[in-house]
Amino acid sequence: MKRSGCWLGVAIIVGLFYGCSQGKEAEKPATAAAVRPPVAVETAVAATGSLTEGIEVTGSLTPKFEVDVKSEIVGLVREVYVTEWVRVAKGAPLARLDVREQEALVKRTEASLESAKASLLQARVADTRARRELERVIQLKEAGLATRQALDDAGTESDAAAARIAAAEAQVQAAEEELRQVRARLTKGLIQAPLTGIVSERRANVGDLVGEAGANHPLFHIVDNRILNLTVTVPSTAMAGLRPGLALLFSTDALPGRSFKGTVRFVNPAVSEADRSVRVIAEVDNGREELRGGLFVKGRIVTGLKEGVVLVPRDALLNWDVVGKRARIWIAAGNRAQGREVQTGLVTEAGVEIVSGLAPGEGYVVRGGFNVKEGDALLIAAKQGAKR
Repeated sequence: MKRSGCWLGVAIIVGLFYGCSQGKEAEKPATAAAVRPPVAVETAVAATGSLTEGIEVTGSLTPKFEVDVKSEIVGLVREVYVTEWVRVAKGAPLARLDVREQEALVKRTEASLESAKASLLQARVADTRARRELERVIQLKEAGLATRQALDDAGTESDAAAARIAAAEAQVQAAEEELRQVRARLTKGLIQAPLTGIVSERRANVGDLVGEAGANHPLFHIVDNRILNLTVTVPSTAMAGLRPGLALLFSTDALPGRSFKGTVRFVNPAVSEADRSVRVIAEVDNGREELRGGLFVKGRIVTGLKEGVVLVPRDALLNWDVVGKRARIWIAAGNRAQGREVQTGLVTEAGVEIVSGLAPGEGYVVRGGFNVKEGDALLIAAKQGAKR
């Protein structure tokens, strides 16, 4: 009996020791799981600044001034003075047509004018003679030496001479007008640039017959890129803030990293029935001619300025509901992560406006927030300045 009791005691002691050991081993993973290492993040300090209110738009640029140059008369191209992609000034010669027929017509019209002037001179001489004859007959009639019939005939002849002068003068005026017309058509044989710009297309070659009725194709296309029109569309829901004179800031992928400015000049008074939008045209000063017509651009019409707003980068927002204007942000409070709901406002290229939930001077996580959990220790890898 004593030996059996001894063995029983030993078994009980071994069981208790084994049970305690198993309990300690089970506690170790739980303790290790509860302790997380610090999470490396980048933080920033919230600060107030100014924010421009505006309407996001997209559109395309077109030259404000461009023209197709055509011939106003029919003729063969004798000379071409310019080629494509050259700059020309207003009035510069572009091409010359064969105008020998027009030159002959000018000479014939000049001869007709001289003939009309000679006829006018003859009519004036005849008028002078008729008036003198009338005066002589009047004197004779007063002296009783001329009949009433002779006086009437002299008066009639004087009136006829005056009428012939008026007719001759009208002929001279008609001949002068015709001469001006044919001379003007003669000058149209020289094709000149109607504006200053760059020849973007040349379609005329020596020997081409141009100016034919029904087939008067452009000879040149000239573009002036110094002033551009930027045409955009704005939703009708945002048209209340539109007015001429507003600034339009934009950029284009053709010139990355650059920003440009235009001024709203025209707001269409009618709303498009197709998409309920309003067409807006802004004028862009392109004196350096860095921009080109046909470029697609993205920009914003600046409608106002808000002061004292808190602006954060988009990367700092988690679970952002753009429509509901709510998001979550990690606050760096004493190097510990504290989640907080914030209300968002305007969205710009510079960042997102925080309407409520983040006060100026508070630190928040900018990068690395996707790895953070509530209460995590933060290892600040970089601390940025105040976001404005």
